[in-house]
Amino acid sequence: MSTGFVYILSAPSGTGKTTVGNLLLKEIPFLERVITATTRKPRDGEIHGKDYYFLEEQTFKRKIEEGFFLEWAKVYRYYYGTPKSEVERITSQGKDALLIIDVQGAFQVKKLLPNAITIFLLPPSLEELKKRLLQRGEKELDERFEWAKKELPCARYFDYAVVNDRLEKTVEEIKSIMLANRRRTSFLFNNEHYKLFNVGGDILKAILGGKCNAEKI
Repeated sequence: MSTGFVYILSAPSGTGKTTVGNLLLKEIPFLERVITATTRKPRDGEIHGKDYYFLEEQTFKRKIEEGFFLEWAKVYRYYYGTPKSEVERITSQGKDALLIIDVQGAFQVKKLLPNAITIFLLPPSLEELKKRLLQRGEKELDERFEWAKKELPCARYFDYAVVNDRLEKTVEEIKSIMLANRRRTSFLFNNEHYKLFNVGGDILKAILGGKCNAEKI
């Protein structure tokens, strides 16, 4: 079956992971966001079913018991979780699934899906991080800032780390990671993604049907 990659974009609150993620989704046609669920209230402009699935805490807990989530975590005082069905739906179509989730959730998913690719987004400085939290109008500013400082050491355990100092540069760096993965030979030639490879049919026939002259005879 044709399957895509699973990407986990994670960062401390205020680093800009949602903004970066949305730009990636606009620029990369084979990337689709996994919509996650939360018990927090919607911020201005957020839409149920587009930005998050906004659930009551009782409903969220019931879905935990039903095994609905690939991962879930309680961050600050709210629950967040990733529906299993969303990830399966996207990757089964050959697309890449993007999870924009907290650090706790990232580790849970990586444990269940070892081949998932984790990207940690870093702020350029703590001063800039606090400034961004202030600009966002966070009500629990001190709590979120202290939590963010505790999450920073987790960057050591991610596959990639990217500093979000200039938005355009940040997006280009992450795009380069995603595009490079789509040129892995194990991806192109073992999952029928060679159909997306921009070479002639005669070249593909030679690759798939021929014998490498460096192989042992």
